[in-house]
Parts: sequence; C-alpha cells; structure tokens
Amino acid sequence: MAIIEISEDEWLGMNRIGTGVDAILFSTPFCGTCKVAERMLEIADAAGTPATLYKINMNYAPKLREAWRISSVPCLAVVKNGEPVQLEYAMRSVDHIYNLLNHAEQV
Repeated sequence: MAIIEISEDEWLGMNRIGTGVDAILFSTPFCGTCKVAERMLEIADAAGTPATLYKINMNYAPKLREAWRISSVPCLAVVKNGEPVQLEYAMRSVDHIYNLLNHAEQV
C-alpha cells in the first residue's frame, strides 16, 4: 500500500475510531529530511505493516499542528483510534520505523 496524500480537512472528516493503526507523516515540500523520511516510510511499508499510511503538508495543517503540538518536520504521528499515541521526529532507520509501525497496536 502506498502513502496516501490527504489534506487536513480530509483527515478530520474521516471516522478513524476503531479502525486500527494509522501513521501520518507531516512534512513540507522543500524539506530534504522530509523526503528521506518519506522514502524510509515507503521502504518500511513495502516490507509489510498493518498501519495505513498518510502524508499531510504541515503548511496547511494548523488545526492538527496545534492540537497535537507538532513542533517540527518531519514528524511521524502514530495514530490509534483517531488519536496520536506517539510522535516520532527522529527517523533513525527503516528498521526503527518498521518496528514502530508493527508494534503500534500494542501501545
């Protein structure tokens, strides 16, 4: 499954309660580190993960940025039942991201 690019309004309009684990990559178009994080997330996804993956442009997500207190990009928000359970700012390795997504249901 690929990373689905959505807007903040689309995310807020979705009913994600009881639907498992999602991961949202908050990034900006001209952020080089964000591009690397997205590629790492794509590789982790190709290896198989139960999480549905989304990408949101941080420049157009003021409600989520404030509500979830996201301080910088890239930020990988692991979301369970529509609420963030972990915010990951340091994309250490593909293995770290893979394990984070595959063990998120236990959080």
